[in-house]
Amino acid sequence: MSLKITEKCINCGACEPECPNNAIYEGECKKNYYYFIVPEKCTECLGFYDEPQCASVCPVDCCILDEENIESEEDLFKKINYVRNL
Repeated sequence: MSLKITEKCINCGACEPECPNNAIYEGECKKNYYYFIVPEKCTECLGFYDEPQCASVCPVDCCILDEENIESEEDLFKKINYVRNL
C-alpha cells in the first residue's frame, strides 16, 4: 500500500527530496495545506530502501500507511516498473 501524509504535517519539506519516485508534492496554497503523496507513484520505497524514507525522516510522524490503497508486494513491483518508465 502507498503512504499518505496526514494533517499533522508541518510543511518542513524533509520528505520530498527523499522520495525515489518523486511521489511527494507540496500542497496547494490553501488555509490548511500540507504535502501529499500521489498513491499511483508511491511504492513504499520498495526496491530502493528497506523502509519508506518519507516516514523515516518525518519529524512529526505524519507519513503513514494509507489503508485506502492496499497493494500486494507483487503489485508494488509492477508499479516500480511503471514509475521508472514514466
